[in-house]
Amino acid sequence: MAEIKASDVKALRDNTGAGLMECKKALMECDGDLAAAEKLLREKGLAAMAKRADRATAEGRIFIRQVGNKIAVVEVTCETDFVSGNEEFAKLGEDLLDLVMANNYTKVEPDMEAKLNDLASLKFRENMSISKVMNFEIPADGTGAFYVHSDKKTAAVVILKGSNSDVAKTFAYDCCLHLAAFTPAYLSKKDVPESYINDQKDIFKAQMDQDPKMAGKPENVKDGILQGKINKHLAEICFEDQMFVKDDKKSVTAKLAETGKEVGATLSFATAQLLLLGK
Repeated sequence: MAEIKASDVKALRDNTGAGLMECKKALMECDGDLAAAEKLLREKGLAAMAKRADRATAEGRIFIRQVGNKIAVVEVTCETDFVSGNEEFAKLGEDLLDLVMANNYTKVEPDMEAKLNDLASLKFRENMSISKVMNFEIPADGTGAFYVHSDKKTAAVVILKGSNSDVAKTFAYDCCLHLAAFTPAYLSKKDVPESYINDQKDIFKAQMDQDPKMAGKPENVKDGILQGKINKHLAEICFEDQMFVKDDKKSVTAKLAETGKEVGATLSFATAQLLLLGK
């Protein structure tokens, strides 16, 4: 059997992140062959990771980067906040963004999985996954912005069409803050499923039927009250109808129009995307 050198053990540890004893055992099994030992550790690590695949991944981070007219998003989940807060986990996210940016990826690709598996199996020994890959393009007549909250689990991307001015960009960023703060369920009323509206009507109607103040009111009055409750509810859950985060006297739509007048253009949302970890 070949002599197992301390320098080889260290090199294998540096390459794989595995423990010293695991590295030494792998070298012994491979008769001192560094490359074969590294392969063996990766195979063992991947096998171990497969056994962990059913463990919950409630932690993780959302990574976003803008370069020129591109905005890329990668979400990586893991089991513990210890791992999600690790510098190597952060570097993994940035490396994955490199791949998404360079190749215009819109879904998880094999080279992304390979980078994840190396870190998951040999360093952290946790169930980890790339749960989201997104790639946005900002139109020539538009501007974009993004925001990632301090918890790294809440983020937003907003792209406006109609102007690439600094004023428009600031408004796009403020809209990102709005999305992260108010977490609307829908972009606009037209995006709300009819089934959801019908269910909500049933809820409000049942509440009204139990309200003594509603007794004796004509049906047409009740219908008007019911519709008013629906309209109010939709304004609370739809981004464009919510009161703007930096001006609670105006809706997002009204602020959009106001900003358009300021820059001398008709502005519209090409993208207004709220990103929540695991959703």
